[in-house]
Amino acid sequence: MKGTLVWVIGFVALLAVAQDTSNKPAPSQDELEARFKATFNKATMSGRWSPLQDGKLGDEKKDQYMINSVTKVGKDLWLMNAQMQYKGKDVPVPVPVQVKWAGDAAVIIVDKFAVPGGNGNTAYSARVMIYENTYSGTWSGGDHGGMIYGTITQAKEDQSKQ
Repeated sequence: MKGTLVWVIGFVALLAVAQDTSNKPAPSQDELEARFKATFNKATMSGRWSPLQDGKLGDEKKDQYMINSVTKVGKDLWLMNAQMQYKGKDVPVPVPVQVKWAGDAAVIIVDKFAVPGGNGNTAYSARVMIYENTYSGTWSGGDHGGMIYGTITQAKEDQSKQ
């Protein structure tokens, strides 16, 4: 009983600290979308992924995605212009995504996307949350899937061109 009381008090204290007591207004939709574009302009998503097998996470592996840019093409529809390694070559891949908002966090939704030039039998789906310069989510493709997480960095301007 004492342990439960300590847990409840700690949880209530955490909720009180987590509440935003500032009076700054929530960002507008235009501001959110501008941040999203800036986040994915010449960006690298670097992190880890783990396969999910029989309800259990497998060993972590390194993961990296290059995003050249994002373009809004509809109400919630965007095109992520990615670079992928395929057969030893950098290949540009436009990936259609939906972007939904959970407050100031973007949630990228990929539904049944077949990688161009892939085997054609596997379509990938994912739900990836973007908050500040971090990401985390889940994905599936055919008979496999897993969890991903990591950080997002933008390419530095080449100082020699100035």
